Amino acid sequence: MGPREYRGPWPYTQGVVKPLPLEAKLAAFEEALSELVRSEVLFVRLIHQDLVTAGGKRIRPRLVFLASGAVGGAPFELELALAVELLHSATLLHDDLIDEAELRRGKEAAYRRYGNAVSVLSGDFLLSRLLHVVAKTGSLELVEAFAETARVLAEGEVLQFQVAALEDYSLENYERIITAKTAALMALATEGPALLKGLKGAWREALRRFGLLYGQAFQMRDDYLDLMGSPEALGKPVGGDVREGKATLLTLLLMERFPEVRAILKRRGGEAGDLERLRALARESGVAEEVEARIRERALLAAEALDPLPDSPYKEALKDLALAEGKRLA
Repeated sequence: MGPREYRGPWPYTQGVVKPLPLEAKLAAFEEALSELVRSEVLFVRLIHQDLVTAGGKRIRPRLVFLASGAVGGAPFELELALAVELLHSATLLHDDLIDEAELRRGKEAAYRRYGNAVSVLSGDFLLSRLLHVVAKTGSLELVEAFAETARVLAEGEVLQFQVAALEDYSLENYERIITAKTAALMALATEGPALLKGLKGAWREALRRFGLLYGQAFQMRDDYLDLMGSPEALGKPVGGDVREGKATLLTLLLMERFPEVRAILKRRGGEAGDLERLRALARESGVAEEVEARIRERALLAAEALDPLPDSPYKEALKDLALAEGKRLA
């Protein structure tokens, strides 16, 4: 039975709001996701077992369910959570190939095992399932929101490569990149429940702003850990951004102080000791501490963005997610 013919235990919610605990909703999400991406094609199935159904942080579905709870429950929250994760997973498949990444979640990247074509087409398969599940909501506004977010994601990735190719490094470009490639999808995850509930005004704007600021803090932390983190905790070698010529907040601030950093980035950290030199400069100059402080500041702004919403455990959980970026290690 192909995925389009599925008639199994996960019924589409038909807009019914179910007041379940968060962990129960996440468990239902995992079951639904597994069924949604089921395929009779072996390579598609293997890739999705590794990437989609093998777990992960599930930050984006968690954001959907918490944002939904913060506004009293939104219809089609499960479908929204599925769609957001499918878009995220599809971009991972494509990005790993483009970045020539060796590992994903501690395992060999899909394109390295199955080839470029299979990896790209499997990402396209995920996008087809996204279209399927978004259509079930019946919301043209949500379709438009996903289309716009996909455009922003793609342009953000291209901009990142453009900046690296032209060595057009600046804090302004960095902010544009992290907003496009990460924060935009986070914002869709948090604003989406308000959209589906038909909300306008302060609550919806608060959730959208939270998603943007949280997504920025999240990417800033990821970028920091890419150089300063532990390979064991990350499940991949450190220094990937440097090897791809990508300037992060850390390397941009180092460039302002040490001219040699631009040269290291230009040669993609290709000489022995380049990465250790950058790590040492970041620690000894105080730049590492400055970046950590900026991440905490951005996370605090995200938490404060939720002030217009009524107090609830969901609102507090969203704040906790944001503030955790101040100390995340992986």
